[in-house]
Amino acid sequence: MDIKPIRTETDYRAALQLIDTLVDCEDGSEQADQLDILSILVENYENDHYPIAPPDPIDAIRFRMEQTGMSEQEIGIYMGGEVAARAILNREEPLTLSMIKVLYRQLHIPAESLLAS
Repeated sequence: MDIKPIRTETDYRAALQLIDTLVDCEDGSEQADQLDILSILVENYENDHYPIAPPDPIDAIRFRMEQTGMSEQEIGIYMGGEVAARAILNREEPLTLSMIKVLYRQLHIPAESLLAS
């Protein structure tokens, strides 16, 4: 097993190519162990070099609405009414801290998404 840290873009591309060759290996094999280790190294490299920012708060709310089939009227229950929900979804008014708490607790929208600016 000749696995080394991923420090450069060249190392990263080589690791991805090696993962491609190992992806269909048998569970419990030495190749599966290599695949596990390489996956961790690649994930760490990607987190450091290609971070993914959380979505915009309104996009996160709209996504949850789409997932659940929720209307503006229904989301208004969590945001102080349909009028308030419409103003927030149209970016005319900001989310309040109390709204963020309710959306996080009741609809399980990640707090980091709701707090992103």
